[in-house]
Amino acid sequence: MTALYLWINAILYGLLALWCTLMPMQTSQSIGFVQLSSSGQSEYAVIYGGMQFGFAFLFGWAALSGNHRFGLIFSLSLYVPILLFRIISVARYWPVSTTTLATGVLEVVLTTAAILLWFNQRALD
Repeated sequence: MTALYLWINAILYGLLALWCTLMPMQTSQSIGFVQLSSSGQSEYAVIYGGMQFGFAFLFGWAALSGNHRFGLIFSLSLYVPILLFRIISVARYWPVSTTTLATGVLEVVLTTAAILLWFNQRALD
């Protein structure tokens, strides 16, 4: 079950990285960036493309190599702070776009799944 969770994360980050890299203006505008300068486009490609490809790689590697504990720790180290910041920022800057809210819902699901898998794995040890 943990391997499936890690593969889902790898695929999601891979697809998101591709989407952001191939369609930066569309994706950036859908999350609220109105306009990107050349420097902004470069930074967007690095963070939303390159870093997310790196996340996809780590999730895929953890699933493929059987390093599930690392994968769950990596997942929790990403999603718990992201989710906390998401809750605070959505409350502070409400109203926000549908894309922002949908991303937040996905983060809640992925965080909850990681927590449940972590405790389930710990119980099996």
